[in-house]
Amino acid sequence: MVETAFTPWSSLAGGGLIGLSAVLLMATVGRIAVQALAGLLFGLGLVVSGMADPAKVLNFLDLFGAWDPSLAFVLAGATGTTFVGYRLVLARPRPLLAPAFQLPTANRIDARLLTGAAIFGVGGGLAGLCPGPAITSLALGAPGTLAFVPAMLVGIAAAMRGGASLHPPPSPDGAG
Repeated sequence: MVETAFTPWSSLAGGGLIGLSAVLLMATVGRIAVQALAGLLFGLGLVVSGMADPAKVLNFLDLFGAWDPSLAFVLAGATGTTFVGYRLVLARPRPLLAPAFQLPTANRIDARLLTGAAIFGVGGGLAGLCPGPAITSLALGAPGTLAFVPAMLVGIAAAMRGGASLHPPPSPDGAG
């Protein structure tokens, strides 16, 4: 595996920026300029934490080789920021720029969810990328992303053409 430097502070800071982007989206649902700013913060978090480098992700998955714990620190920074931020935002009666919050209602773990998670995990694990870092890496000219992103877009189109949707069907019991 490729050697990468472990930097806990940049990993935590990057994760914090990623979490901040999620909180910003929750607080302001619906305005394209704010969504673009949240995307920029997310991308910046990926770059600052080093997660735009596929080698860091692959090294995190290489438990018996050149294991790099950076991704765990990014996760800790993002989770902590999001945990606190969501509680502050959801204490408000509504988002800043929309009439109501748009919260997910689905709460079932079913075959569709598990299959999608498995496909996502295998694809990301093979490439060392997931959609956010891949799109960020396009700007860095990383060769692997020049193949990964078009393949990802073809996969998304194929899944949607095959009946997949960004919005899951309602459950038979009406719970979401």
